Amino acid sequence: MTIQLPYITPDLPGTGGQIKAEPEHFIVEEVPLYGPSGEGEHLFVRFTREGQTTREVVQNLARALGIRPEGIGYAGLKDKHARVTQVFSLPGISPARAEEAIRGLGYEFAWAVPHNRKLRPGHLLGNRFTITILHPHAEDALARAQAIVRALEARGLPNFFGEQRFGQYGDNAAQGLAILTGQKRRPRQKWLTRLLISAYQSQLFNEYLALRMERGLFDSILLGDLAKKTDTGGMFIVEDVEKEQARFDRREITFTGPLFGYKMRQPQADALALEEEILARSPVRPEQWRQHRTDGNRRVGRIFLQPIEMKPHPLGLRLTFYLPKGAYATILLREIIKPASSLPQLETS
Repeated sequence: MTIQLPYITPDLPGTGGQIKAEPEHFIVEEVPLYGPSGEGEHLFVRFTREGQTTREVVQNLARALGIRPEGIGYAGLKDKHARVTQVFSLPGISPARAEEAIRGLGYEFAWAVPHNRKLRPGHLLGNRFTITILHPHAEDALARAQAIVRALEARGLPNFFGEQRFGQYGDNAAQGLAILTGQKRRPRQKWLTRLLISAYQSQLFNEYLALRMERGLFDSILLGDLAKKTDTGGMFIVEDVEKEQARFDRREITFTGPLFGYKMRQPQADALALEEEILARSPVRPEQWRQHRTDGNRRVGRIFLQPIEMKPHPLGLRLTFYLPKGAYATILLREIIKPASSLPQLETS
């Protein structure tokens, strides 16, 4: 069961409205970390598709090209009910053959260029979104959205995991916990085991970030925080709070939160105490993380946003914005819409 996430703009009224009615109302375009070199045994292909998960696309490509799905690479999982432009890597396939297969599957082919390595998860900078909020309830919806966006651009966005992380029925984290504690057998598919356990890690991260906001610590650096540099990505322990708070205010660094696991890098002092409060709520023992080879990691807790473009649309409002990899557009949208119930479930696999 997922927790009710807090808003960072609770005093600003939302627009109401809907998202995801049609794929053209939720457009996602990958922003790559690097381009293909032009040489090598892997072929990078870029194309646009609708109505399929990333794993469904991989299966379709494998069947059409007669190759193993495991040989196909991609940088990130994308929404099923969206119009998605994404890059995949194909082993040992010629550009002409790839284009024929991609067009034959009904996808919109863009280009195919060789590269010397397989594309791996996480090999992207982020995603650019063009999203239509349909039928907002407020007559002054544009003004409301602009006020919220200005606040988010000034203060930052909590980097919560979105509801789609927890599955169609919201029980992925509960299943992951059951696997970790031995109450449920691992699924036969290794990727599914990883998905369910990572959902439980994501739930604990959301609880941590919600607690940090509840304590009024979203805008503060703590003694012992594992901070991350926004330019290089390097992490370090905060020892001088006054000095690092100034860098935090200048957006040079941000704090990170826990994705618990047996190899996770630990904070110290006040920051460690906060994370230990969350870990104390969990029945998972340290040896169980190790038993299931759950390394753990750190995740940025606060995202500094690039300018968000907003304009009226015949059916409501249209937003165009960029988010770094791992961030969820639905977390930004829920701040703007402030729905009475959960946003529609978005399938990303």
